[in-house]
Amino acid sequence: MNDPTVPAVPFTEVPGAGPETGPETGPEAGPETGPDRPGRRRMLRGALAVAGAVALCPLVAATPAAAEPAGGVAAGAAAGVGAVAAAGAVVARRFGRYEVLALLDAHGPFPGTAQAAFPDATATDWERARRLDPAAFGPGDTWELDFRCYAVRRPGGKVTLVDTGIGPVGSPASGWAPVPGRLPAVLARAGIAPADVETVVLTHLHEDHYGWSVTPEGVPVFPNARYVVQHAEVAALGPTRTARTYVVEPLLRAGQLHEVDGRTVLAGRARPGGGAITLLPTPGHTPGHQSVLVDGGGDRLVLTGDVLVHAVQLATPAVRYLFEADPETARHSREQLLGEARRTGALLGTAHLNRPFVRPWTPPGHTPPH
Repeated sequence: MNDPTVPAVPFTEVPGAGPETGPETGPEAGPETGPDRPGRRRMLRGALAVAGAVALCPLVAATPAAAEPAGGVAAGAAAGVGAVAAAGAVVARRFGRYEVLALLDAHGPFPGTAQAAFPDATATDWERARRLDPAAFGPGDTWELDFRCYAVRRPGGKVTLVDTGIGPVGSPASGWAPVPGRLPAVLARAGIAPADVETVVLTHLHEDHYGWSVTPEGVPVFPNARYVVQHAEVAALGPTRTARTYVVEPLLRAGQLHEVDGRTVLAGRARPGGGAITLLPTPGHTPGHQSVLVDGGGDRLVLTGDVLVHAVQLATPAVRYLFEADPETARHSREQLLGEARRTGALLGTAHLNRPFVRPWTPPGHTPPH
């Protein structure tokens, strides 16, 4: 995965790194797919109506958490929001020269049932998933999930932010997600100001991943950042798609949208022992979905985006998610990413599991790497 021949996005201030190296299959290729299409929103609202008692409530604000080794979790609750428990707002891990902060933007139930979202999952798949992420299983087959972003802080304090969560009230995710998200407050707890963010990586253009990229008025939230997205992701958007009108066009007007094509080095050197942040194309969930490899020069982390959205896909990668644009391609990306992570001993940083850092699940009969 660490190929020195891949192209690099030119960035300044990479201390000690030396010279930088090096949503369909095309525009309007067919019926638009993905969480922000009108059909999915109607389905989500319908599922929510059927579920009846399933309430989407805002995440309570967690108390500040210090950096915790080995993926520890701090808990807290906001005043006036009741006794709803929340996982740690900030969980920190170090990977060589990079500090990676898991930032909890929100938590809540997904509309409808888990079985409806993963219709092919078997009883055995669910049993394995329950062992891996018991907090995902709510009453009545509801699916409890986190909405999480990640900050990668380099020496010198510059930050790469991976995804921007569900956003404020009135953001596109408001129709189904537990808005408002808490990302701005959580970033402040972590000591990160908007001006510190020099790169925003959007793993894909679904509304629960770009919500804090711009304000509802179209102003970029991170004024000094390049917002990096795969060209295939933007090319697949029709002219009236919410992702295009809400986030892509405002970022283009501001001169802050940067499209890349394929595997791309963002920072450092993509070579063994060098340490780098690299974009990995992992299509299927959407046409231009990408994940992020943080290679600290030994310790490795893969920020998965929505390659897997539930522990049932960690346990059984062949299980499809109802809202994957191309389920077969998504399965291939998932199996390839998890297989490589097992082979190299990389951790996974997940967007929606209820633990921010997890090991790839090792099937029976396989020996996990050290």
